[in-house]
Amino acid sequence: MVKTTSATPLGSGNKKKTSFASVNSTTESFESQPVLPPVSCVSPGSGTATHPMGGSRCYQSSLRSYNKWSPTEQGATLVWRDLCVYATGQSGGGLSDRGPIKRIINNVSGAVTPGTLIALMGSSGAGKSTMMSALAYRTQPGTIVQGDILVNGQPIGPYMYRLSGFVHQDDLFVGSLTVSEHMYFMAKLKLDRGVSKASVERLIQELLERTGLAKCADTRIGEVGEGKMLSGGEKKRLAFATELLTKPTILFCDEPTTGLDSFSAQNLVSTLQLLAKRGTAIICTIHQPSSQLFSMFDQVMLLADGRVAYAGKPNDALGFFEQHGYSCPSNYNPAEFLIGVLATAPGYEKASQRSAHRLCDLFAVSEAAGQRDVLINLEMHMAETGDFKVTEESHLSRRPRWLHTLYWLTYRSFLTVVRDPTVQYLRLLQKIGIALMAGLCFSGAINLDQLGVQAIQGILFIFVSENTFSPMYSVLSVFPETFPLFMRETKSGLYHTSQYYVANMLAMLPGLIAEPLIFVIVAYWLAQLRPTFTAFLVTVIASTLVMNVSTACGCFFSAAFNSLPLAMAYLVPFDYILMITSGVFIQIGSMPVSISWMPYISWMLYANEAMSIAQWEGVTNITCSTEDPNLPCMRTGTEVLTHYSFNESHLARNIWAMVAIYFVFHVLGCFFLWRKTRH
Repeated sequence: MVKTTSATPLGSGNKKKTSFASVNSTTESFESQPVLPPVSCVSPGSGTATHPMGGSRCYQSSLRSYNKWSPTEQGATLVWRDLCVYATGQSGGGLSDRGPIKRIINNVSGAVTPGTLIALMGSSGAGKSTMMSALAYRTQPGTIVQGDILVNGQPIGPYMYRLSGFVHQDDLFVGSLTVSEHMYFMAKLKLDRGVSKASVERLIQELLERTGLAKCADTRIGEVGEGKMLSGGEKKRLAFATELLTKPTILFCDEPTTGLDSFSAQNLVSTLQLLAKRGTAIICTIHQPSSQLFSMFDQVMLLADGRVAYAGKPNDALGFFEQHGYSCPSNYNPAEFLIGVLATAPGYEKASQRSAHRLCDLFAVSEAAGQRDVLINLEMHMAETGDFKVTEESHLSRRPRWLHTLYWLTYRSFLTVVRDPTVQYLRLLQKIGIALMAGLCFSGAINLDQLGVQAIQGILFIFVSENTFSPMYSVLSVFPETFPLFMRETKSGLYHTSQYYVANMLAMLPGLIAEPLIFVIVAYWLAQLRPTFTAFLVTVIASTLVMNVSTACGCFFSAAFNSLPLAMAYLVPFDYILMITSGVFIQIGSMPVSISWMPYISWMLYANEAMSIAQWEGVTNITCSTEDPNLPCMRTGTEVLTHYSFNESHLARNIWAMVAIYFVFHVLGCFFLWRKTRH
């Protein structure tokens, strides 16, 4: 038995794992799953052991037979004893170095057996969602969990991400994907990598039909404010279908009926009943269900101020409350009555709390609580006396490979880029428009004279600045906008931060190559810059690197800060450093020694120098219109480069410096995104 106290989800430091059936079984038909009937088995020397909580299971003296159970086939019993959950304002350290700690769940015990549909109910703030998150091994950072939580006698751990499913209250999806695309993408991340494409497609089709989504399989999920999109009920059913891909042994549902009409809510709970009949243990948090929904659950657990006020069959709840002086009026919703009794009435807070705590104390010594404790103690006894060598290596070895997951993440991100006109198409049109204006403005001004020198350096600065500031600011919202979905998927173990970050960069890469290429092609020839292939190629390479480095910088600021305004507040001063050190506004060699290091971080300087070298290297016939000793006269390309503190030998250095800065920004961006997930 392991007592756990941690700031991370319960069991995060426990190296024990559990064994369960390969996800290959997910390709079988749901209809083939047997309904688990009540079982009563005789253990040698111990008679019959039957679950008192609505189900039964064979407790044999042979622990070897128990350990061979496959939760997918036999179901799973989840028990918890003396569970306490605390919330803090910090995300690291132990109990001694934390600030004020608030106890949300107070010594709660309970059990859920295979084939049971149980509802966690209570008023707002009773601790329903917090308790379910702890049971599912999905607590938020800064949460301390104490107590014992076992699945088939095993302490919970990271294997819960594969063994169980979790349907969140708020539905987060990539709106640019269709329903079938989303399901196929999630199947590729969740299922055994050995499952064939045909089996995956059959499974998806079956799930869509079962959840009533087959008719909108080709409909985009959509975001609020868009045109045709899924309704709230359809998104909720899609969330269920996503979790059912792996046929979870335990399914957690956080407020699954919220936002649904009574008919849709009843259909959804009916679906949960069918899943429970096939052996799935299902735990739901429900807020003010109708009387019909209330009676559809096998078990209910009423919470009040983090304690259990009642746990048992719904029909027996009213009898328990009536026995202790709380009689439900006729033609009144029993669920609302029970929650109302336990709720805190405004103006009568202390009296309401005393009343609720009295009911919790009475239930703790009731016969129902005693039956519950029999099951819990039996599970705990088997866990303490059994030699469980739990392994899940055979399962984990079949998880998608790193590159496989990266491929599908990139595919999803690429679809988002392609299908969002504001991300790609409008930017391409914008680039073409600006290139036309810049090229036409400088057309005819490019000559080998003193005015031509100024014109050439001017349009080169346009090449650099246009590919710096617009891309940099356009990606600042990438990670703040997608962070909730990213956190949910990484916490579920679907992928790592590095995979997500690299996938987003790869998805943007085609546009980051096409945009500067089109811009240079249009503006370069309209302005009639140096007509040599080498000069054109260097300009294209430098412009492309500028846009990619600028995007990498924007991604770094996007990942480092939690909001767009905060990222911009820090990025704007940095932009001024880039412009000042670009080599246009001041001679680099004349900068004070104290800030002479700034040019080394300016990719605008590196790009400007590289393109200037391409335009002026080997030029010897620059003319002067007047011979005035008070006016500068640069007759060769070398003199022009010297005037701007540039050096012809720095071309390769400039290119490699921009490549290095590109990778530095991306490594920092990935690190800060990972750091953000840790906190």
